[in-house]
Amino acid sequence: MSGLANDAHYDVAIVGFGPSGAVAAALLGQAGVRTLVVDRSRTVYDRPRAIALDHEIMRVFQQLGLDEEISRYCEPFTPSEYYGADGQLIKRLATVPPPYPLGHTPSMVFTQPEVERVLRAHVAALPSVTVALGQRMTTLRQDADQATLLLMDDEGLQRTVHASYVIGCDGASSTVREAVGITLEDLQFDEPWLVVDVQINERGLAKLPKTSVQYCEPARPCTYVIGPGMHRRWEISLLPGEDPAYMASEEGAWSVLQRWITPEDGALWRQASYRFHALVAREWRKGRVFIAGDAAHQQPPFLGQGMCQGVRDVANLVWKLRAALEGKGGNALLDSYGAERGAHVRRLTARIKEIGRVICERDPDKARERDAALIAAAGGEIRTQARQDIIPPLEHGLLARSDAGSGVGTLFPQPRLQHADGAQLMDQLAGCGWRVVTSLPTWSLPPALAARAEAFGTLVSVAPGTECDGVLAAWFDRHQCCAAIVRPDHYVYGVAATGEALAALLDEWEAATATV
Repeated sequence: MSGLANDAHYDVAIVGFGPSGAVAAALLGQAGVRTLVVDRSRTVYDRPRAIALDHEIMRVFQQLGLDEEISRYCEPFTPSEYYGADGQLIKRLATVPPPYPLGHTPSMVFTQPEVERVLRAHVAALPSVTVALGQRMTTLRQDADQATLLLMDDEGLQRTVHASYVIGCDGASSTVREAVGITLEDLQFDEPWLVVDVQINERGLAKLPKTSVQYCEPARPCTYVIGPGMHRRWEISLLPGEDPAYMASEEGAWSVLQRWITPEDGALWRQASYRFHALVAREWRKGRVFIAGDAAHQQPPFLGQGMCQGVRDVANLVWKLRAALEGKGGNALLDSYGAERGAHVRRLTARIKEIGRVICERDPDKARERDAALIAAAGGEIRTQARQDIIPPLEHGLLARSDAGSGVGTLFPQPRLQHADGAQLMDQLAGCGWRVVTSLPTWSLPPALAARAEAFGTLVSVAPGTECDGVLAAWFDRHQCCAAIVRPDHYVYGVAATGEALAALLDEWEAATATV
């Protein structure tokens, strides 16, 4: 970290140093990209907002070398049980059993302030990143050559800086989004809720459910989440006529928590009233300016995907910015960011809204009809659904067109591989750039094809007997292929069933990337 100089130029300027901004800065800094990250706050907000993350996000933390440190503040997400109008079980979500497809626990709860501190400390130590806190962006202009930002610190001192690209990670009320005139589309979800975080004690713990619960009760839908350690969260819908400000007071919060616990059972950590929205940006890029995280989208919290979505955004964007800065990618590649992330966010938000409709039905008769329909659809016995099955693949953007529907756009697995030093996760051995991964032994590939695949990026041969758990073998079998081209964000560009098909896929990749 170095000082912020007036009139300095950076490759990328990031406005906002929350989780999305911090991950963007870390990925850019890891690659040696000259990066500025600014935030009006000098400290991490000391109370939790996000509470859930998943294996895709932990894989990004692994890429940064932070997965072990961050895992100290994480625990597996307990199953979530949905109870209907008359208290019966109507739906159940849980985590798939090992072996885990991406090498990490698929669903986790975490302590946000501690994780943010880890990310910030990591970014501050990167030599190519300048961190400037207590800075507010007041003006943003851009032309054909660069973007210019006017910053004001918390003592009123102004500085001007320039950047080739700008990423707005500055939250739901984004000044970057406003400055470039990007608007949000309302996806039609608007519900007032109270969120309460409690540090429970042993007495309170004995009173509470052993799994997370969705109370799909018409009288007052609510959610109970088991966080790390003694952290418990309630999300409680507000009724017509209830004052959100009062409900967010200690007295108001305890008035609804009394169903479960009393003040003798724990201490309030945070309570806040929100309107849960479903919003998505109509554009994700304006010239040299991009938006990500809450600046680009907001969704109801029913799957705990808010922070995950923001990290997905910057993991998608950063490798494309790096390519553009190196002269290897143009406008089409940069435009693919919005095409890919916009469609993904819309589709996942639609699924979250469907879950929200299950939870939030207020009409008792319709709620009982809902319960009967869910139980009937399950054949009378509620089966556990994997949370991660709800996350959609990519459907648009830089993806192969010749074999759509056969694993294209899905997250590529990360198997544990046999190694002289013991089992290693694939990314630790192969890196996180473009990869050709195949189940064919390298010696069995035609020499010209093997050389071409290696020149493309990294050639990874995971032949039978070289992985520990059969994760990749099962994936290849399921998609009826033996090779895949994997993007730097771990999504599958395309798959091939034979060496000849792999050669054709490389041809397609070369043609596609030549035009972006």
